[in-house]
Amino acid sequence: MTLERRIARVFNLTDDNWMKHANPWSVWTRYSVLPLIVFAFWSRLWIGWWCLIPAGAALLWVFLNPIVFNRPKSTKNWASKAVLGERVYLNRDIVEIPVIHDTPLYKILNTISFTGVMIATWAIIYYSIWGAVLGVALAYLGKSWYLDRMVWLYEMMKSRDAEYQKWDY
Repeated sequence: MTLERRIARVFNLTDDNWMKHANPWSVWTRYSVLPLIVFAFWSRLWIGWWCLIPAGAALLWVFLNPIVFNRPKSTKNWASKAVLGERVYLNRDIVEIPVIHDTPLYKILNTISFTGVMIATWAIIYYSIWGAVLGVALAYLGKSWYLDRMVWLYEMMKSRDAEYQKWDY
């Protein structure tokens, strides 16, 4: 079982929920989470422990976001293809992916994104605006590049597997 499949289980990404998560609204609003978390914890300076309420709401949004939207009317857009590509990638132990996609680049991009999150965390602790901006930007750079590679993977794989073809509408 791939690590990505384990993570998908934590987020309750069943077949139906994967398609809900492929809604562009799900993808684009998910980009709001990191800045909301940074701002929520940063607000402890002004509102003290009450900052846990917006922080908790932002963290709750992480788990609810993939399942609250309807299935997209079409999956012929970048955001939907990115999510479907992630699903293809997590299935790589079942359906073989092209060698060009069996690369350390994905781990590197996720490491860049994770490093950004760690810098943003440091910035929250030390109230560094530049650290927060750098951390969020780095996290989004790594994640967005990773998602773009997932679009490419999905485009390659949708014609090679009948199940993947069904997702293209």
